[in-house]
Amino acid sequence: MADDAITLITQDHRRMEELFDRLQSEPDQRPRLLDEIEAMLTAHSRAEEDEVYPATAEASGERAQVQHSTEEHHEAEELLRRLKDCDPNSGEFDERCREFVDAVKHHVDEEESEVLPALRDAVSEKRVQELGRAFSERREQEMRRFGVGPGQIPKQRELYEEAERLDIRDRSKMDKDELAEAVQKARRG
Repeated sequence: MADDAITLITQDHRRMEELFDRLQSEPDQRPRLLDEIEAMLTAHSRAEEDEVYPATAEASGERAQVQHSTEEHHEAEELLRRLKDCDPNSGEFDERCREFVDAVKHHVDEEESEVLPALRDAVSEKRVQELGRAFSERREQEMRRFGVGPGQIPKQRELYEEAERLDIRDRSKMDKDELAEAVQKARRG
């Protein structure tokens, strides 16, 4: 598996798109999904802003585009805060959700068509690998603030509640990893 900054950032973008799809198709899971989206969006943004963007701006001269991308992160975080403040079963939620998702998708499109190619053109492959390690470490540090370890979804309590909704047997005897596996299996059907 590649661990360069460009690949890791792009993988995060695809994961976020999957979460957006689930936000639309699993209305009963919206509060939990919003927590997961918040953790991922914040961790991803901080890692880019702290580790990748400065190197991109310096090496490529794309300072204005990097600044624009940072502003878009802040806009997305504000839109997400507004989204989390409304009833997940309301029309207002649907409207705010579209606005949030559209803003993030716009950012992803610009980043993948301008910022990441500028980084790829401006630095060596070795430097892209180094930035990938720094990005990954910073992202994981931020995810831990949200109570999420590498490859995990937030909080065992939330997993247990979802396992209960899915009527998973023996859930009280499972640890977090077993709960996560059982929930994933139940979702697939």
